[in-house]
Amino acid sequence: MGKLVRSIARDGAVMCCALDATDIAGAAEQIHKTSAVITAGLGRLMTAAAMMGAMLKGRDDSVTLRVNGGGPSGSLIAVSDASGNVRGYAENAVVELPLNSRGKLDVGGAVGKDGFLSVIKDIGLKEPYIGQVPLVSGEIAEDVTSYYAVSEQIPTVCGLGVLVNPNLTVKAAGGYLVQLLPGADDGTVERLEQNINALPPVSQMIQSGMSPEQICLAALEGFSPEILDETNVGYVCNCSRERVERALLSLGREELRAMRDEEEQTEVGCQFCNKKYRFGKEDLTGLIERA
Repeated sequence: MGKLVRSIARDGAVMCCALDATDIAGAAEQIHKTSAVITAGLGRLMTAAAMMGAMLKGRDDSVTLRVNGGGPSGSLIAVSDASGNVRGYAENAVVELPLNSRGKLDVGGAVGKDGFLSVIKDIGLKEPYIGQVPLVSGEIAEDVTSYYAVSEQIPTVCGLGVLVNPNLTVKAAGGYLVQLLPGADDGTVERLEQNINALPPVSQMIQSGMSPEQICLAALEGFSPEILDETNVGYVCNCSRERVERALLSLGREELRAMRDEEEQTEVGCQFCNKKYRFGKEDLTGLIERA
């Protein structure tokens, strides 16, 4: 399980959310058998989604992040519930690229930057809220920062990192979101910039043993930060046979009849956890009667 911590300055001018997502990114790599650069990209996106999900108000709310910049990864998708439990997948799980100019995994090259970051929030309204911003770099963190500035007008700094072992397992993964709240003055901004600039890379902090609480305290040093809550979060898929049946019912009777008549058995796989659901002719006949 990962650990997610939220904290706030004593004067209420700045908040910070931090997450150790090592187990989450590792679970995604095990499920999807991703190459190193896709593990890094998907791990970053899921980390951001989990932190954004944990800031939702309603218990049944959810947030979906989708990024596609025209690169070889195709779309990366991450979905989080309001507790910060998250799941995700990549359209293309295996992409091999040389390291970038800084000697790091080239997430931006895999994602591309000719496209958008889309944020879909299902918060119990008739229609979900959808925000979309052009990609800045495809490196995910800068794109999330841009989303908050453009779509929500909230000054935000996002840091994300995933460190992948030579055997493709995840050594460290995590992230933080720092946001200015109403009432922040120029002195607050200046001090916060100093703190953020002094922070090591996220994956380095996680690898060295810093906890999410310690990352929050470092980001908000000088602000007398208080911990709001700590939550255990994980890679959690909410698929079920009932959900798959509802999806099949939405196809309509004609499509269901064609599926029943063409194959002895229809198999539907979950993109997030790879679980397979099988429907025989009798199962499909029952769905046709319900459709």
